[in-house]
Amino acid sequence: MSVRHRLFGILRAASLLMILVTLGLLSAIITMHFVIHGAEVKVPTLKGMTVADARSQTSGLGLQLEVDNRYYSSDVAAGHILTQSPAPGTVVRREWHVRVSESLGPQKVEVPNAVGVDERVAALKLRRVGLAVGATVKLPVANVPEGLVLAQDPPPHAQGIEGPSINLLVAAPTDERPDGFVMPDLSNMTEASAEAMLDRIGLKLAPTAYVDVGVPQVGEGMTPPVTVHAPGSVLQQYPPAGARVDQSTQIKLTVVR
Repeated sequence: MSVRHRLFGILRAASLLMILVTLGLLSAIITMHFVIHGAEVKVPTLKGMTVADARSQTSGLGLQLEVDNRYYSSDVAAGHILTQSPAPGTVVRREWHVRVSESLGPQKVEVPNAVGVDERVAALKLRRVGLAVGATVKLPVANVPEGLVLAQDPPPHAQGIEGPSINLLVAAPTDERPDGFVMPDLSNMTEASAEAMLDRIGLKLAPTAYVDVGVPQVGEGMTPPVTVHAPGSVLQQYPPAGARVDQSTQIKLTVVR
């Protein structure tokens, strides 16, 4: 066999080898593409479904359903889904965790008054009506028994609340550093009394806004009485009563001139 024929044979073998390698790489790429995209699914629309139905549907797609929160709702029936994350249509990998919030239906319980009792007694009062203790913030206060509830959010008898948990502000020993505050209700207090209370618990005041409030006419017949605000009293406050604040929060008061 001539040298020319031998070279031709070597080149032919090399070309075949390159073709086989290329085909192998293409096959591997195609296989990986199908493996990767075969493991991806679109998140379905779950809002309005029952939790049981949503769990069945997500399980069939290889997704994990988790109920993160439960809220009261006058629009969505109890046991049905209010919100979801990720949003419907999002492409995710199988085994992805889909988090949802569940409706408790309309609020059917009245928020009890937990102020003025020990936090353990407060927890029992809340549990009796199907509510739970949310965040508990401790505030050092002199001459007040440790563990006494000073304030709560939402306040007693509140209507239209979102969640079934109540946040508490609890008295702590004076040598303990506060970890935050629940904003007290300053409405109708005198400006001086409100300032003294805020100063005592270490909250800062922004410049006070003063407004003129006319004296309302006396109602007749079935007309309900109108609240009269005395000059020098707090008409509005921000943040509102029950809000979570800390020592960096500036409190804004609107006072009747």
